[in-house]
Amino acid sequence: MGDGSGLGFERDERGVATIVLRRPDAANALDQPLADALVTVTARIAADPDVRVVVLRAEGRFFCAGGDVKAMVAADDRPAMLDHLADTIHRSLAVLDGLAVPVVAAIQGPVAGGGLGLVLAADIAIAADSAHFSTAYTGVGLSPDCGVSALLPKAVGFRRAMRMLLHGDRIDAATAADWGLIDLAVPADGLESAVTAEVERMLAGPHPGLGEARRLVRASYARGYADQLDDERRTIARMGGTEAAASRLARFA
Repeated sequence: MGDGSGLGFERDERGVATIVLRRPDAANALDQPLADALVTVTARIAADPDVRVVVLRAEGRFFCAGGDVKAMVAADDRPAMLDHLADTIHRSLAVLDGLAVPVVAAIQGPVAGGGLGLVLAADIAIAADSAHFSTAYTGVGLSPDCGVSALLPKAVGFRRAMRMLLHGDRIDAATAADWGLIDLAVPADGLESAVTAEVERMLAGPHPGLGEARRLVRASYARGYADQLDDERRTIARMGGTEAAASRLARFA
């Protein structure tokens, strides 16, 4: 995918779908064309039964600096522009959240604002040790978007999330790993090998069981215990009919 939207996409023959932010000169900030492309790409992934793993990547020095501040400043009707942009990005994040497919983030550089929403959309997040993370909303007088207010406290805890949101605290990659915002902080020259190892691990796992596990956990955030139990019952019964479960159960027995 190379249509000038600022987003790249490809799926290989093994079922690895890779989404790449390609606005390096703008710190991979989220503008309307990129947001529109995200909606198209996530819908495409959701409709493809052969996708086994989704990988989020970015080009350039930044992973994602959040919303495009220059576009906000230039907007004739800023509230309408922000409403439309956030609505578009949120639609793609909702699709990602509902996938029965593991999502891995390869974070090569700094993350701010709505970019945190992309990190939190991933089930496994691996960052170069030179990366850092901030909410950034206080700096521009805005409130959180991209699911940050919902998922950041779940990842790092209420108090830490509040410090990041209210004080604008920036944390380094090692701290982000210690807090649970990411899984690993690795030397920059080891990022690719660490991400590749994680993708290979996901591909070697039982499909679609792994993806259903991530879907169930994410679905639990928005519903009650009884509904979660019901979904677990239906899902484990469905997984029991898969070839992966049959072969692994027989081997285990």
